[in-house]
Amino acid sequence: MALKGILFDKDGTLVDFEQTWGPATYEVMREMSAGDEAAFRKLAELNHFIVEEKRFLRTSPLVSGTSASYGHLWAEALGRENHPDLHAEMDQRLSDWALKSMAPIGEPLAVLQLLAEAGYRLGIATNDAEASAWRQVERLGLAPHLEFVAGYDSGHGEKPEPGMVLAFAARIGVPPGEVALVGDSRHDLHAAKAAGAVAIAVLTGPATREELEPLADHVVDSIADLPALLGAAGPRAA
Repeated sequence: MALKGILFDKDGTLVDFEQTWGPATYEVMREMSAGDEAAFRKLAELNHFIVEEKRFLRTSPLVSGTSASYGHLWAEALGRENHPDLHAEMDQRLSDWALKSMAPIGEPLAVLQLLAEAGYRLGIATNDAEASAWRQVERLGLAPHLEFVAGYDSGHGEKPEPGMVLAFAARIGVPPGEVALVGDSRHDLHAAKAAGAVAIAVLTGPATREELEPLADHVVDSIADLPALLGAAGPRAA
């Protein structure tokens, strides 16, 4: 059965995770530690963050988690209460700085425009906050091609749960089996499989082919390969 909808992960799929969130996280840790070097170093340690290189280890909870899931680590380092207000502050600060350092992977606008013109209905499912995702989507010029943008706080749960995929399928009025989720992590592929959707892995994030291939229906180097892959499989009929 031909696909009708394509749901994209954002970080590691459309946006370079390290180049975008590494510098942003460094700046936010500096801001929120407010000159307390011990608190800053504790934040870096708990986030598995290499300060000198402004990058994450693959074991970092920020790689695939949400502020709601790793907020307790920031609360511990900063001596604050682990509360939704703290998570909201983290989200806002990270969003502001990520917009300054945002680095797209290849040319996502050209790829999404081509897929939209071929008749595919498009969306984004991210474990970032929805407001942050919209800001990046608009900066990249992707908004006109998207019918759906969901973050961890949009009410559909977070990946690897299937809620975002099911919500997208419902939004565009098709069964989940006619939707593909394209992502760079095991969380993305688990979410696709749990929803009964097609799982397409891209190799533009931290995970290796060996980690992703057993969970994926297809593996491509990047989203630039999607038009050829989907064209070979048969795009949605007009």
